[in-house]
Amino acid sequence: MENKNFEEMGDSHQMTSLETPLRSDAFKKSDEEKIKAIQQHFSKIMEELGLDLTDDSLKGTPYRVAKMYVKELFMGLNPANKPKLSVFDNKYDYNKMLVESDITFNSSCEHHFLPIVGKAHVGYVSSGKVIGLSKINRVVDYYAKRPQVQERMSLQIFNELKEVLDTDNVIVVVEAEHLCVSSRGINDKTSKTTTIEYAGVFKDANTRNDFFKLMNPK
Repeated sequence: MENKNFEEMGDSHQMTSLETPLRSDAFKKSDEEKIKAIQQHFSKIMEELGLDLTDDSLKGTPYRVAKMYVKELFMGLNPANKPKLSVFDNKYDYNKMLVESDITFNSSCEHHFLPIVGKAHVGYVSSGKVIGLSKINRVVDYYAKRPQVQERMSLQIFNELKEVLDTDNVIVVVEAEHLCVSSRGINDKTSKTTTIEYAGVFKDANTRNDFFKLMNPK
């Protein structure tokens, strides 16, 4: 019965908290220690699946997977990897909307550890501070590189940019394909999921529509 409940929660893509759930001792081990432990555990998984780890093609897989988890796919779990987000005074007094669209990202569904692949679109109106364009992409990448739920990821990007820019005038749209939907379960190959969060001037429908036009000029 318990496993059935787990399956139902996973298929509903339920988010239980705004913060990524982490244990208090999440970073007591070094990356190298985590890679070694995950390598051992993943070897056991492969063995349970009946795979022959003495085969030249497979014997390095546990290490490669472990390194990929710690150093790549889930590097956004570690606050030490958070990008440094320098902001500058808006000395040129640009007070209209800035839109960074089609920011590609790869994330992972926290319920099945399958890929979430998509694009983020971010807009803001300065209240006195501006941020380098590449930093917006880095914020998206940082929060994507962890086991995620799309709603949480959208809110984390939104809240981070609000805080660093010191303004409510932020909007975030995330569009993604979830392989836990397209490659298992319902096996829907064409659907995508869209989430949106906004505040400040973007509460005005006309301002949001201007953002949508810039986000997708076609």
